[in-house]
Parts: sequence; structure tokens; C-alpha cells
Amino acid sequence: MKMSNTEERLRTENVKKLLLTLSIPNIVAQLINMLYNVIDRMFIGHIPEVGSLALTGVGVAFPIVMLIMAFSYFIGMGGTPLASIKMGQGNKEDGERILGTSVVMLVLISITLTVLFLAFGEQLLVLFGASAETLPFAWDYMKLYTLGTIFVQLALGLTPFISAQGFAKESMLAVLIGAVFNIVLDPILIYGFDMGVQGAAIATVISQMMSAIYVLHFLLGKKTTLKIKKEHLKVNKGFAIGVLSLGI
Repeated sequence: MKMSNTEERLRTENVKKLLLTLSIPNIVAQLINMLYNVIDRMFIGHIPEVGSLALTGVGVAFPIVMLIMAFSYFIGMGGTPLASIKMGQGNKEDGERILGTSVVMLVLISITLTVLFLAFGEQLLVLFGASAETLPFAWDYMKLYTLGTIFVQLALGLTPFISAQGFAKESMLAVLIGAVFNIVLDPILIYGFDMGVQGAAIATVISQMMSAIYVLHFLLGKKTTLKIKKEHLKVNKGFAIGVLSLGI
């Protein structure tokens, strides 16, 4: 089987040069991600009259946001090394099976988390320290963010599969797309439409949705080495156990 230029580069290029080439875009992506989260809170904190309460409420919801993100990394960081090993062995078919298994696991986790957090979210927020004053803001933000769990899972959980194939710039672009949408939509929805924390949550969900669309488009396209294929969209028990073991 003829290798693509990217595959050939991964096999033959100097390790130090390759590490530098692949790591810098990922570092930039993390900085972008941190930046737009900071800006998100800046907009919330400046909501007229209730900015402080709103910011505190969103802060109370943050552990749940982190938990949702953690599950995406759980699958992404578990499946990516397994797929990379298969690629290194020249076994692209099994690499795509691992990718397909990871996609289905991310979807199943998304459904489970969405149902659980919508059912018990308010109780969890109280446990995390929400007061009578901050609970309405925390719940307004959390319930909308929870509805976008599927986008968070797919965007964050599948991006590592792009990086692992040597497409570091494309991986960075997935984060950048989300950041740009979030920064643009935040003031429009929070202030322009007077939606407050709900506007911030909707902006975040839309930004994650756009990142997820880009990631899926890439992994379904011609450029990628590992492709999402319909026949592989099922949970392979052996691969699933491997993904969970490495993810933990």
C-alpha cells in the first residue's frame, strides 16, 4: 500500500524535528483554548447588575463542565495511542476500527451524561456550593451546556486522532474555529440579545459544534489516513477494553 506524504514523514523524519513540528501547534491550541475560556468569563463578569453573581454561578458549574471534558479526553487519549500503534504496524484497518469504536463510545457517553446531568444537575450544583442567589445562574448555564455534550465529546475526543496522524495544524485549527466563534458570539448573545449566562452557554455550545463539524469533516474526508467508516461504527469489545484501560 502506498503511503501518504504525512505517513512517510512520520516514519522517516528526524524525531527531534518531528516532535517540534507536531508539538508547537498543539501547544498553541491549548493556549487558544485557555484564552477563550478566560474571555468567556470576562464577558460574563461584566453583565450589568448581576455580573458577579453570574460569574460565581458559572464557576460553581465549572466542575461539571470539566467532568464532561474529562470523559472526552478519557476516550480520545485512550483510543489515539492504540490507533497509532496499529498505524505503525501498517494495520490501517484496525486503526479505523479503533476510531469507529471510539466514536460510538463518545456518543454513548454523551447520551448518558446528558440524561444524568439534566436529571440531577441542580442537586449536584448545590453539592458543589451553589447558593440560593447563584443557583439560577449556575443552572441556566449548565443545562444549556449539557445539551451540547455531544459536541464537546466529539470535538475534544476525536481531535487527538487528527494529531496522531501528523496533522498538527489541522488539529490546532479545530480549536481555533471554536475559539473564534465563541469570542464573536459571546458579546452578541450576552449583551446584544440580553441573554446573560444563557447566551454564554449557547455561544460555547455553538463553538464546540463548529469544532465538532470540522473534526468530523476531516475524519470523513480524503486527506485523513484513518477514516470514520460506517462499517466500523460499532463497539469492538477488545478495542473498547484497550481504550478504557489506556484512558484511565
